[in-house]
Amino acid sequence: MSGSSSVFDASASAIGYLYQLRYALLAGLNEFGTDASWSVSVEVVDDVEIVAAGESRRWQLKHRASGTRMTDGTTDLWKTLRIWSEAVREGSLDPTRTQLLLLTTSTVPAGSVAHFLQPGIDRDVDKAYELLEAAAEKSTSDAKKKSIEAYRNLTKGQRLAMLASISVLGDGPTIETVHKSLLKICHLIVGRNAAESLLNRLEGWFMQRCIETMRVATASPITGCEIDEKLSELREQFRSYNLPIDDDIVEMTATRQEYSHRTFVQQLDMIEIGNHRIEIAVRDYLRASTQRARWSRENLLLPGEIGAYERRLREEWETHFAVMKDKLGANAAEDAKVELAKRIYEWVETEFRRNIRPDCHDPFICKGSFHILADGKRVGWHPDFEVRLLSILEPVGGAVNGSL
Repeated sequence: MSGSSSVFDASASAIGYLYQLRYALLAGLNEFGTDASWSVSVEVVDDVEIVAAGESRRWQLKHRASGTRMTDGTTDLWKTLRIWSEAVREGSLDPTRTQLLLLTTSTVPAGSVAHFLQPGIDRDVDKAYELLEAAAEKSTSDAKKKSIEAYRNLTKGQRLAMLASISVLGDGPTIETVHKSLLKICHLIVGRNAAESLLNRLEGWFMQRCIETMRVATASPITGCEIDEKLSELREQFRSYNLPIDDDIVEMTATRQEYSHRTFVQQLDMIEIGNHRIEIAVRDYLRASTQRARWSRENLLLPGEIGAYERRLREEWETHFAVMKDKLGANAAEDAKVELAKRIYEWVETEFRRNIRPDCHDPFICKGSFHILADGKRVGWHPDFEVRLLSILEPVGGAVNGSL
């Protein structure tokens, strides 16, 4: 039982953290209705804080299972009050200049503290104060003891001022609902087909920035201008003349040893390419194949787009390969063959660039795609690469045995 319970707790904690990140991003994006002169931070002074026009809004977020109720004795309520009470007592929170929001997916029962702290006609801070005092007086829970002490350490005036700045938002959006709201925004930016892909990249970037601000005490919060610039950058990558190049793929590396059995590596060995250049080729192959697969998986490519791109690459190679064979003639020595083959490969490495789309110009896509073609024996460098590969890749007598 304890094992399954700990797994459940870890899962709930992970969902809660992801909920904070998603809601912080959504809250920030919703600020664009005015301007970009705002900032957002996660897990710095509160779960989420947005500062705009010199005023602070601080959220405590509680993502709970369906059917949960926020009663006057709920731990979520008292933990939140403890956090804010301690901040008021320390002087790091001025409730007269800060809007405090407790957002919960729980239901708020009528007549409860949370009910009277909700925005609307039923809001009654004095009634909420009376109910809290009564709940604190009769509580015997050790789990809430420190929270109640923190609340009672404030003067009555401080408690009332803090409660006046608190808004409880019950029946709040779940993590799935927040995701759908973010998707709607992304849909408006890049269209329905690419909305999920844009959101994945935006959330990944935002999560990394949040981690940076939490890890480094002096790190600046994430500004509206910064998010606006990132959105503009991502939007450009999803236009019809471009494709996204992902940071995690750009950072991928691999060793020659991992790919020594691949045909494209054997083709490079055939023309005596140095080890470091082969390592670069392996890296380009890995990045290009991974990025192309992601584009395909996310339906970002047009029908037949990869095939058309590879055809253009192969036709360019075909011209250079034919010129090389004509220069060599029928009786060329092996040294001459290798030398000219190296020139063709150097042309692919350093000179030739054919973009899959006009503004998608990262070199590894073109170079790596050539290695994908070489791995499929559709292009080669040595003038006799097809015959040489047959002897390397097929065992002696393979054709005979295969025909039996």
